[in-house]
Amino acid sequence: MFKTMTRVFFAFSLITAVFGTVMPLSAAGGSKMIVFTNNQWDSQMFHNEVAKFIVENAFDGYEVRFSTGSSTLNWQGLINGDVDLDIESWTDNIATYKDDVAAKDIIPLGVLVPDSAQGIYVPRYMIEGDPKRGIEPRTPGLKNVADLVRYADVFEDPEEPGRGRLYGAIPGWMIDGILYKKYEYYKLNEGYNYFRVGSEAVLFASLASAYNLGEPWVGYCYEPTWITGKLDVVLLGDAPYDPELFQKGECEIPKQALRVVCGGHFPEKAPELLDFFKKYRTGSAFVSEALAHIEETRESHSRTAVWFLKKHDALLDDWLTPEQAKKARGALARL
Repeated sequence: MFKTMTRVFFAFSLITAVFGTVMPLSAAGGSKMIVFTNNQWDSQMFHNEVAKFIVENAFDGYEVRFSTGSSTLNWQGLINGDVDLDIESWTDNIATYKDDVAAKDIIPLGVLVPDSAQGIYVPRYMIEGDPKRGIEPRTPGLKNVADLVRYADVFEDPEEPGRGRLYGAIPGWMIDGILYKKYEYYKLNEGYNYFRVGSEAVLFASLASAYNLGEPWVGYCYEPTWITGKLDVVLLGDAPYDPELFQKGECEIPKQALRVVCGGHFPEKAPELLDFFKKYRTGSAFVSEALAHIEETRESHSRTAVWFLKKHDALLDDWLTPEQAKKARGALARL
């Protein structure tokens, strides 16, 4: 009974998030509705729009919507069958991932980016200085996360003088809990405030602002993003990775493959889409280019997806059959 009630709750929550009101998961005219997670970071939103364009234009009878919410809630939606696909899934951050795959609640389909990184970063000038900008090194001995305990006075919290500020991950992201445990494990809580911001945009704005002024900044970041591609930042070292220690925050966050995964129900729901999602791959260079385009032009993720597909036309042949690629190109030509 509890499982049934939980399923109903998540179905209501996620359908409401996608549509604004509760309505059937079928589009007008009998189209099949496919729901992607939107965990609210730029690179995933870009991938979502690229995949949405392909699904709606290279295949017949599909419409795509997004479930906007936390990665935790959306993951449960995948398991429950209320959400279909998680594109750019950071599966190493998910404690239950292997169990969910073993239970066939989650199916890994493909790899978008093979070696993404994340962790605690500082601008390089904090360690090495920047003679061209007249910046002296403020933390020359800073190499590892554990070293931060000595520099709380340098990374001062502007709202609480006498304590440092460590910018944390976004609330609702699964990595946030791991990062907070790391903050406690290294006793950074004795000298720093763990400062959570409300969105990726605010986090990146805080780093960009400090960087432009040559001021101290330390906090969570990840790659690929436009900010790590544009600014010279350093990922601090940590204890060697150990799967038993990772979830406790006691070692480095490993580089990981960003995946396309689906709920266990999806192969039966849309078998003709599986081959595309198994082949759908971009890579760090393509993602960084697209995110830099968004930052520089302020174009939407959907418009950037069209720009990207027109510029990198050959990807259509990697992902699709000749007939499907022809349909996608025809749709692009009309825009």
